[in-house]
Amino acid sequence: MKRTKQFTHKPTAILSGDWHLREDQPVCRTDDYWTAQWDKVAFIAEMQRKYDCPVLHSGDLFNHWKPSPYLLTTAIEHFPYPLHIVYGNHDLPQHNLDLTYKCGIRTLEAAEKVSVLHETHWDKVPESGSVFFPTYNSNRKVLIWHVMTWTGERPWPGCEDPTAEEILDRYPQFDLILTGHNHKTFVVEQDGRLLINPGSMMRMAADQEDHEPCVFLWYAETNEIERVVLPHEKGVVSRDHIEACDDRDDSRYQAFIKGLQEDAPQISFRANLEEFFRQHSTGKKVKEMVWGSVEE
Repeated sequence: MKRTKQFTHKPTAILSGDWHLREDQPVCRTDDYWTAQWDKVAFIAEMQRKYDCPVLHSGDLFNHWKPSPYLLTTAIEHFPYPLHIVYGNHDLPQHNLDLTYKCGIRTLEAAEKVSVLHETHWDKVPESGSVFFPTYNSNRKVLIWHVMTWTGERPWPGCEDPTAEEILDRYPQFDLILTGHNHKTFVVEQDGRLLINPGSMMRMAADQEDHEPCVFLWYAETNEIERVVLPHEKGVVSRDHIEACDDRDDSRYQAFIKGLQEDAPQISFRANLEEFFRQHSTGKKVKEMVWGSVEE
């Protein structure tokens, strides 16, 4: 259990999000993914029992809103309790809050394995806010929100989602803001107030090779947090499928050029390309690669 700071008093809550529990195996993983995800859930459940505190979850509990009976049963058997949650976009049928009666989280709520909070699910804006008050005497106010936010480098060109700093400015009434959706881990502090984005519990994409899955222990008395790295195995995230795809695209590109040289009428190179595309079924990605080469 890797920690950033040692505390002597009992934590108020465990902060987590973006578990994306699933039955299938991500293409980038070379290990037993099913076992790996439930080992992490068991680790969090053991922490919950040890500290006798709730788990606060910022959404995307499942990778799909309609988990299999097997996945739901395993969740019921292994989940920590109490667990307070908001709906993430992956938890909602067609991302529609009016259809929550169909989804897996509703099943867990009916089984009294989760407690669903209100107002700050995916695609919702806080009004009074989804406020969780700890069971012991504390005046801290907590916002749990499934929203895309970020800090530092813009996640993609043209991203208009609010930064963590902007959210802290926008909602000064909250001492702690717990967010989900962005699978990267970060913490932003502003005048003693915190925004925590735990990141994804599992590494599901090749670009997460260096990601360290973690949760945070929150101490309401001082509004401080302690990062706890979850057990995970190195070297189980692969890029082989991406490299194989790149090799296939390159082969198609070379075959396309060869066919063009052999078959196309000699008018002009650009006209030849346009004529070839009209006569042959060509993948969009290959077309983009070809036109990109022409423009260079």
